[in-house]
Amino acid sequence: MSTSSPKKRPAKRPPPKPKTYHHGNLREALIAEGLAVLAAGDQADVSLRELARRIGVSPNAAYRHFADKEALLAALAAEGFRRLGAAGGRAAPADPQQRLNAQGRFYVGFAVENPGLFRLMFGGIVPLTATEELERASNESLAVLQSSIAAASGLPFDDPKVVVGTVWAWSLVHGLAHLILDGQLDAFAMKPDVLVDQVLALTRGRLATPQRPA
Repeated sequence: MSTSSPKKRPAKRPPPKPKTYHHGNLREALIAEGLAVLAAGDQADVSLRELARRIGVSPNAAYRHFADKEALLAALAAEGFRRLGAAGGRAAPADPQQRLNAQGRFYVGFAVENPGLFRLMFGGIVPLTATEELERASNESLAVLQSSIAAASGLPFDDPKVVVGTVWAWSLVHGLAHLILDGQLDAFAMKPDVLVDQVLALTRGRLATPQRPA
């Protein structure tokens, strides 16, 4: 009678280790993860503890870069304004009206593609004066549009008519962006780019070329 040795059971593999953060700039990593959470449409999860958990660092490590949630949100909003201003500055066809249209299309497109970030930037969730970084980024973003209005009108950057023209153009595209985000223009069945072009076309001449002082 032969006997066989019992078969050995395969050793259990250890559970996978959680994602950890090993190198690089932790502040930038927290901002990148925060932007990813906003892109998923859940502002409630944008907290330092949650972001620290997602990238595998301790909450204390995250708090060394941001004092509280408002500081984190201000940094996220500042990054949004930098992206908005940088891309708007690249939308620069030679024709002044075409340049304004291109910037308007990008502004609305940015809002449609980044609704969570856009609402954070403009929804009063964090004051634009909360940090120097945020205030500077928002001002520089608006200056891109103001420069285009000045170039189109032939007036100095800080001319009162240029300032008014900037507010006018911004109000148009900002209002369009919110109406589109809230689904208020769905009945028109028009693409955002077409809406922007046609609305801005109504202002052609008056917006691009404010009347020169006598």
